[in-house]
Amino acid sequence: MSNRLANEDSPYLQQHKNNPVDWWPWCDEAFERAKQENKAIFLSIGYSSCHWCHVMEETVFENQECANILNRDFISIKVDREERPDIDKHYQEVHQLLNRRAGGWPTSVFSTPENKPFFAGTYIPPESNTGSIEGMGFKELTALIATKVSQNDEQLFKNADEAESFLKNIQHPKEATVLKEDFRKNFMLQAKNNFDTKNGGFSVKPKFPHASTLNTLLTIDRLYDDKSAKAMLKTTLNAMKKGGMYDLVDGGFCRYSTDEEWYVPHFEKMLYDNALLSSVYVDAYLAYGDESHLCTAKECVDFWYNFMSEDELFYSASDADSEGEEGTYFVYTYDEVVEVLSEANIENMQSKLAQMSVTPEGNFQGKSIIRFENGVIPEWFADVKPLLSQIRSQKEYPFIDKKIQTSWSAMMINSMFKLGSVDAKYKQRAIKNLDKLLNTMFLNGILYHTTLIHKKPKVEAFLEDYAFLSQALLSAYKQTQDEVYLVYAHRFVNKALEEFYEKGVWNFSVGEFITKAEISDNTYTSSVSIMLDALLSIATLLEDEKYTHFAFKTMEYNSYELGRKPIYSPYMLTQVLRHLKGDRVIKTSLENIDISALTLAKIDYPFVLFKASEEDEYMICGEKSCFAQTLNAEDVNSLVTNSF
Repeated sequence: MSNRLANEDSPYLQQHKNNPVDWWPWCDEAFERAKQENKAIFLSIGYSSCHWCHVMEETVFENQECANILNRDFISIKVDREERPDIDKHYQEVHQLLNRRAGGWPTSVFSTPENKPFFAGTYIPPESNTGSIEGMGFKELTALIATKVSQNDEQLFKNADEAESFLKNIQHPKEATVLKEDFRKNFMLQAKNNFDTKNGGFSVKPKFPHASTLNTLLTIDRLYDDKSAKAMLKTTLNAMKKGGMYDLVDGGFCRYSTDEEWYVPHFEKMLYDNALLSSVYVDAYLAYGDESHLCTAKECVDFWYNFMSEDELFYSASDADSEGEEGTYFVYTYDEVVEVLSEANIENMQSKLAQMSVTPEGNFQGKSIIRFENGVIPEWFADVKPLLSQIRSQKEYPFIDKKIQTSWSAMMINSMFKLGSVDAKYKQRAIKNLDKLLNTMFLNGILYHTTLIHKKPKVEAFLEDYAFLSQALLSAYKQTQDEVYLVYAHRFVNKALEEFYEKGVWNFSVGEFITKAEISDNTYTSSVSIMLDALLSIATLLEDEKYTHFAFKTMEYNSYELGRKPIYSPYMLTQVLRHLKGDRVIKTSLENIDISALTLAKIDYPFVLFKASEEDEYMICGEKSCFAQTLNAEDVNSLVTNSF
């Protein structure tokens, strides 16, 4: 028999509707029941494509003994972090406070009947494995907590009160510092200290792609001709696309690599990773001309378009698991590849198998992940790839989370507009996707955060939705010069300032949970930094200094931490450099903007906007004056460079 989650829209909550746990969704009634019955609250936060969330469901929430304890002694609440990022951010802060380290998913939080948290963890196995509380299994831990709550244990409730008081104490920076281009030197030093010179990337295993860091390295190279920045960027981009974390058959990046070589991933694919990485790869192509980078950018976007979209809307994620095991869909046995290549009479088959890393012993649990160790995709792979797709077509496709997220969708649309400067078909797709997103998520003057395909949205927008959507709208305006997009961007920026901004400080959410927005680029780029990008663009395009003021106050408020630890906030560093260097605006006819799209996209200077005019010439302008003009698009790059 299903539980209360059967009535919820969230795919993640639907995954748990048949657990023997008597789950509640997040609602006032659940918290009232906890008070009335004097029961501790167990809060579990996760998302549909989270591998360890599935493991905890299998080992704990499907375990009848664990479920009996929860049903007898707790009020158990399930939250989809993607549907309610405000709740998730709050409890990640709780985990950080209680454990002095970052959390993750699944997030497991225990609170008093008054909903004051006192214990937070991530994955908790059913049985204990050490003698410490950190090693307690779920059964032992829940039994201990239930006893202490029923006995009104004085220390437990005191700890909960202290934790709550700490959470309410907002920390402000100690001081401000002057914004300087020299911040980049600290960034480069920190990036080099973290850089893996062999495999690229900025950590040991597990290894995440850090798209914002890569983006800022590219910006620094374009501004300062920094060979170290270029080397770190290109080494990482080339290593990531060899195969493994990058799916060479369907296209698209997985969330992260479990090893240092980008080889064996957890196989879930997230919209935000593929949007941000496709953006970096197309920017790298425009800067350096490597066709393989352009190919990777296109394949990321094409994967989402072909596998993960419906009615011009993008799904949020696909799972790692299928047929009950991780990676089943993505990996190959040696025999099945040999069979399909033999039937197709592929020449030099053994050589090709070796190049693709397909061997009898395999490279992942006895099976093979397709990978080219030298990083070069040979021409013959175009003939073999459909055969590998044919093998996959016989397998169960991983679960797809069909939530539509405003912020994540906007990230992909922004990347598609960038690709549109190289290939016009992506611009046309992006226009359709953006228009459908607006029609779906902006209703009766209210912007929403998420919905299921073909359903009306319920959760109103957070700062990230306003920020990333404004950025996408400004990209749309840049490529199309349709002023409707500029009007929308202006409107959303104003609404975000009204709702979320106060004296340099941005909140991520308001209402039930007032959570301060982070400036660090963690899972994806900070919404504060994206909002800075939008503010600076609006200020330039509308020639309105008040938006520059809001941007400056935000950067000034965060300047002390940014100057000391820019590696944590690379995209904000990019906006500081932009603020200090200044935008350049190319004024010319709409026809010129279309005809010369690729030439203009390859301008070395990274902070360039377009404005359509009646003139055939290209005019290069700054904040309050124009510097030069030409009739030849090929001359624009040098004229922009010489304007400094």
